Amino acid sequence: MERYFALLKILEIGSFTKAAEAMGYSQSAVSQMVQSLESELSLKLLYRSRNGIKLTPEGEALLPYIQRTVNHYNAMLEKTRELKGLNGGLIRIGTLSSVSSQWLPGLIKDFQTLYPKVHFLLHQGDYTTIPAWVRAGEIDFGFVNPDAESVRGLHTIFVTSGGHKAVLHPDHPLAAQPWVTLEQLAKETFLLLEEGCLSEPLEAFRTLGLEPRVELRMHDNFSICSMVEANVGVSILPELALRKMNFRIVQLPTVPPVIRRVSLVMKDPDILPIASRYFIEFFLKRADTLP
Repeated sequence: MERYFALLKILEIGSFTKAAEAMGYSQSAVSQMVQSLESELSLKLLYRSRNGIKLTPEGEALLPYIQRTVNHYNAMLEKTRELKGLNGGLIRIGTLSSVSSQWLPGLIKDFQTLYPKVHFLLHQGDYTTIPAWVRAGEIDFGFVNPDAESVRGLHTIFVTSGGHKAVLHPDHPLAAQPWVTLEQLAKETFLLLEEGCLSEPLEAFRTLGLEPRVELRMHDNFSICSMVEANVGVSILPELALRKMNFRIVQLPTVPPVIRRVSLVMKDPDILPIASRYFIEFFLKRADTLP
């Protein structure tokens, strides 16, 4: 298996020398591993160019099988740990900013009270990057909207649906209303939360044949709220993201409402690391109590 690990590490880092350092081997040892694998398969897997190390066409074709082999091997090791008890493990999660700020802190704290030797690694992304990380094996699972095109072919578990709120400066003329229509918002300078291949607000606008005047695109809810507080424009953000916000802004329901569905996404629940399976079960039992 070390030969497979070495090949993937070289591709990840882009250097034989740095891959060897990361794995605790000499460069010659790592080179011999790759040569041994190529000799066994009777195929050239890597070539070096001015732009670095790349897979040959044959290597490209075999890469998914190599990744799958490594994933199954890791799953076997995790199963072995499961049989011995959950005394360790790393849970790698792809998360949206609203989920990592509102749901995960308390859940991780409570889970680590039960399993103190389990550690977490969070990768904050969007509807495009999180499914890509799942496919590449860089994370175990993630949180996404299952309606995103990028999720096709992956396993999803529905968690909940949530609404959005329009956010405006308190002095904005629309801020005095009990609600605000999408037609009204489409005429304003709009600040868009960039979430990859799918935007629930943009989809809602386009369903009505509207195209908002998007002036700024940002990946961070807090940055958008700061811009709204400065009266740069208006926006529509997930209600979950607006919890515990201390900005001087007004939050209003939209007409029609803008809805976001949230699901867990993974490649195959049967080969997830045991620690991740434990956490998903723990999370789903607490899902009804989430804010």
